[in-house]
Amino acid sequence: MGERIGVYPGTFDPITRGHRDIIRRGAKLVDKLIIGVTTNPSKNPMFTPDERMEMVTKELAEMGIDNTEVVGFDALLMKFARKQNANVIVRGLRAVADFEYEYQMAGMNQQLDAEIETVFLMADVSLQPIASKLVKEIALYGGDITPFVSPAVREQVNARVEEIGRRGDY
Repeated sequence: MGERIGVYPGTFDPITRGHRDIIRRGAKLVDKLIIGVTTNPSKNPMFTPDERMEMVTKELAEMGIDNTEVVGFDALLMKFARKQNANVIVRGLRAVADFEYEYQMAGMNQQLDAEIETVFLMADVSLQPIASKLVKEIALYGGDITPFVSPAVREQVNARVEEIGRRGDY
């Protein structure tokens, strides 16, 4: 068996402590972990793909994990994974609702390429409630996102909120 290459896909808009946990743990399971930063217009992104790739790259540097690479993509996950010579897809699970969605996606992905396995990692209990969507919402309404993201990401999110304007009565 050759090099074990994993892909951890996501929008990372923004990257959270939960994402960092899955990256740290997923990187231990493979020789190389590719963080695939993808687009998903339905998620109403706060940051451009390039900004998110830069954000993830800086977080990885701060984490000191050297068997990772950040790659942007806008394609079917399995096509991207095959292009990266990956044999594993790493996915994080927070709750039952995540499992139902991810289980369906894993089944569809297996139909597309049975040679690539999907591995699920349960989020650390203390990080399970964290979701990028909620982090953005909290920040947009003037809440403190310190518990959910690194200081560098907090600064970037808060700066973006200042650019686009806060919402609500604060």
